[in-house]
Amino acid sequence: MITETVNCLPTVEIETRPCPTHTIVWLHGLGADGNDFVPIANELELLLPETSIRFVFPHAPERAVSMNNGYIMRAWYDIYHADFNNRQDESGIRDSQKAIDVLIEREIQRGIPSKHILLAGFSQGGAMALQAGLRQTNPLAGIIALSCYLPLPETLTTETSAANASTQIFMAHGIYDVVIPLAHAVASREKLLTANYPLEWHEYPMAHSVCEQEIVDISRWLGRISGCHI
Repeated sequence: MITETVNCLPTVEIETRPCPTHTIVWLHGLGADGNDFVPIANELELLLPETSIRFVFPHAPERAVSMNNGYIMRAWYDIYHADFNNRQDESGIRDSQKAIDVLIEREIQRGIPSKHILLAGFSQGGAMALQAGLRQTNPLAGIIALSCYLPLPETLTTETSAANASTQIFMAHGIYDVVIPLAHAVASREKLLTANYPLEWHEYPMAHSVCEQEIVDISRWLGRISGCHI
């Protein structure tokens, strides 16, 4: 099912049972769309009989991406350089953060407590999960950040939300990733740990992708995090 409301990104939605009690908002990577991670709804082994989950897979806006010769594609923000530490698209990042905030607020208005909402993403989507999740004023159940890095790290200390200061983070990366080298993710991990975020870290023998063991580990993590009851 594809839904779209005023001032809200278009999304693909899947509900595992009627009357959802939890929501997972899953953000795709550069050049993909919300359909990219739809299979994850069936791959995660996390459902208890009494639990109903709404998976929300939004489509990022279409925009020109400088690093790809200005080609227009779905992207949460522009990318100027392969070196992600060199000039970031702050305005694009913040615009997408606001759009994600709207999705979270919509879920709250639909009756899902914020502590039952998880924000997840892969690659550029994972970067946005960290950006939006750590600044979200409503307490979330957790953040899943896959094959990504922390955008705008220099503003984290001043902009972080007290509501999510103890929000659980699952962060994972492939050791053979050449799109976002492991070193970028490790530096982001250290920044988050220094800020005292509870973070579970995993590395896998893969490139810029998702592997079967990663899905198993995410399922286990989701089963453990406080307040999710999955």
